[in-house]
Amino acid sequence: MPSIAILAQGAMGAGIARRLTERGATVLTSLAGRSAASARRAAEAGMRDAMPAALAGADIFLSILPPAEARATAAFLAPALAAAPRKAVFADCNAISPETAREVAAVIAPTGAAFVDGGIIGGPPRADGYTPVLYVSGEAAPLLLALNECGLDVRVTPGGIGAASALKMSYAGITKGLVALSSAMLLAATRGGAAEGLRAELERSQPQLLAWFQRMVPPMYDKAYRWVGEMEEIADFTGPQAAGIYQAIAEFYRGMAADRAGTGLEAAALDAFLGRK
Repeated sequence: MPSIAILAQGAMGAGIARRLTERGATVLTSLAGRSAASARRAAEAGMRDAMPAALAGADIFLSILPPAEARATAAFLAPALAAAPRKAVFADCNAISPETAREVAAVIAPTGAAFVDGGIIGGPPRADGYTPVLYVSGEAAPLLLALNECGLDVRVTPGGIGAASALKMSYAGITKGLVALSSAMLLAATRGGAAEGLRAELERSQPQLLAWFQRMVPPMYDKAYRWVGEMEEIADFTGPQAAGIYQAIAEFYRGMAADRAGTGLEAAALDAFLGRK
């Protein structure tokens, strides 16, 4: 079994770590400066706290962080990766644009570590066997297929560095974009006194769409703060033609994050519309 380093210990990082450790892999992480909640998730997932030099000595490094932290984390680890006698495979699995992925690759290149562009589609692994897909691209991408023996679902997508990130950006732009658009209109209908009528019309003419809203909108409340940076990366990815759309969606998620941390009135209104009172 390979040794794997994972930063950080959020829901996705800890979920992937748990699946790997359950299959017998050694998973290292760094708890320096992390919260008590992060330390608890790491312990529950079987992750071992390690210094940067030990992390850099792992066979595979999976960077699973908020998008805004991707470049800084690579720069922080670069000296340790350069000093390591045995070179790791560094896979950036963050929700970043292809251009940002290439910037991270440029930081890693001088260290001698192989770089893989990655993008995770789906939620964290679950005990019922559910597993997200980790799409990878670049010359070194096939090296990550070894993780399929450790319970993950790694798939190589054609193209060089940036291809996997482009796939992730495109998919997330559709799914999370639709969550934002639908939520915004459900809230607008509620404020306008049309909630009952809109729900009845959706039940009549778009029952599958309504069911999708009921499944996808409520989980957004706790994730909105993480989706802000992702939408900003998607804005960079789409270019000027659609950048404004995704900047606006980022602002919507920023507002939902504030609502979650505050009164919760917006989430309550959405729950009422969706029949989750």
